[in-house]
Amino acid sequence: MNTKNKLMIAGSAVLAFVLLTGFRGGHFGGHFGGPRDPERVKQMITWKLDDRLEDLKASEQQKQAIHGLKDSLFEDGKRLFEENKGARGQMVEQWESANPDSKAVHALVDARVDAFRAFAHKVADSALQAHRILTPEQRQQVTENVREHMNAR
Repeated sequence: MNTKNKLMIAGSAVLAFVLLTGFRGGHFGGHFGGPRDPERVKQMITWKLDDRLEDLKASEQQKQAIHGLKDSLFEDGKRLFEENKGARGQMVEQWESANPDSKAVHALVDARVDAFRAFAHKVADSALQAHRILTPEQRQQVTENVREHMNAR
C-alpha cells in the first residue's frame, strides 16, 4: 500500500471516527468542552489535513483535490450522523412499546448497516482517488507516517 492510500485511509479513519463518535450528544470528545458545532469540527479536521499536506509539500492543485474529498466525506458523514439520531429515536420508541415490532427493528438495523456500508465504500473510493492525486514519493511518506503511528500504539 502506498503513501497516498495510507494518508487517505488514515485521514478517512480519523474522519469516520470523528463523524461517527465525535458529534454524539452534541459533544466532541466529551471532556474538552461543551457542545461542538459540526463546522468547528470540520475546521479542526481541515487544519490537521493542511498540516499533513504541508509536510508532503503538496501542490495547490493536490490540496484542492484532497480537500474536495474531505469536504464530500464530511458532508456524507454529517448526514449519516443525523440519520442515526433519527434511528436511535425509532429504536427507543420500539423499546418503549408494549409489543415491539421485530420486523421494524430488524429493518431499521439493516438500513443503518447499509448506510454505514455505503459510507465505508465512499471512504475507500476517496482513498483510491487520493492515491491517484499524490505522487509516489508523497505516498511513501504517508506510508512511513502511518507505520510510525501504528507502531506507537
